[in-house]
Amino acid sequence: MASHRRPSASGFDRGAQVTLLSAAAATAAAALGTAPAGADPAGGPAATRAQVDRLYEQAEKATEQYNEAGERADELREQVALAQDRAARGQEDINRMRDTLGSVAGAQYRSGGVDPALALLLSGDPDTYLERAAVLDRLGDREATVLSDLRRAQRRLGQERSEAAGKLSELERTRSALARHKRTVEAKLATAERLLASLPASERAAYDRASRSGRIPDLAGGAGPSSARAAAAVAAAQSAVGRPYVWGANGPSGFDCSGLTQWSYAQAGVGLPRTSQAQRYAGQQVPLSQARPGDLVTYRSDASHVAMYVGNGQVVHAPYPGAAVRYDPVGMMPIASVTRP
Repeated sequence: MASHRRPSASGFDRGAQVTLLSAAAATAAAALGTAPAGADPAGGPAATRAQVDRLYEQAEKATEQYNEAGERADELREQVALAQDRAARGQEDINRMRDTLGSVAGAQYRSGGVDPALALLLSGDPDTYLERAAVLDRLGDREATVLSDLRRAQRRLGQERSEAAGKLSELERTRSALARHKRTVEAKLATAERLLASLPASERAAYDRASRSGRIPDLAGGAGPSSARAAAAVAAAQSAVGRPYVWGANGPSGFDCSGLTQWSYAQAGVGLPRTSQAQRYAGQQVPLSQARPGDLVTYRSDASHVAMYVGNGQVVHAPYPGAAVRYDPVGMMPIASVTRP
């Protein structure tokens, strides 16, 4: 597995930025019960660092699943609200139809629920009777129409209530998935922190130095951004250099990988999906040889990491917990795709 780490010359304080491990993470770490603090896995410090990298990679994949579930939960909440609103309006329509039917029935009763032939015999004025009969016929036609509308409205209301119930059930399942992914991320981050704490001080310092950011590479030369929007997104991403990686965050004070690219393009007025997998298809895919500043570069076969190309073979990205947003070579990991939003 290719590590995100690249040495740089800055003295950025990693310790001041590690805000990820909450009390819930500590609880998850205690429950995990593996790799006791102070115990190196077989192979010594190098194996420990490799295991930490693997844990960060796994946590990042779980973070993208968390982001996807969160995005779906937001969509479902909107759909549930719309379905419930439609059902409420449908019930109001049904209530109005019932009131109309009640008025029609009352009019018929007041006009006389008498056999028409007898009513004609008893009528002292045949012309008046005929006028009344015509009114009753019209009332009957109206009642039949309202009844038909009422039946259709009742069927529609049943469908809308069923749809709302189905969306609510899916929302609950999505909330459960969110909690599950959150626990997975926290457990892996807690284990990674414990493994790092098990390293000798010199090894920890070396790992920290590799996780610092701030060096600004030479970005001169090569093609410029493909559009004014891409240029604005690049400027936003560069302004975020030095801010901490925070899983599940999309700015402005902290970011995960797809959160950074989504936020950067939002500053340019462009909406991107929340996850790196979805961002992979949020535009035109181009060869790496044609990459221009503002293009999105996704990594690993599952596109579980994303960065923004900024020119001269460099990207800006939010690498992993404990490492702030920084510049790295575009080839830092196996590339899955290059996308131009």
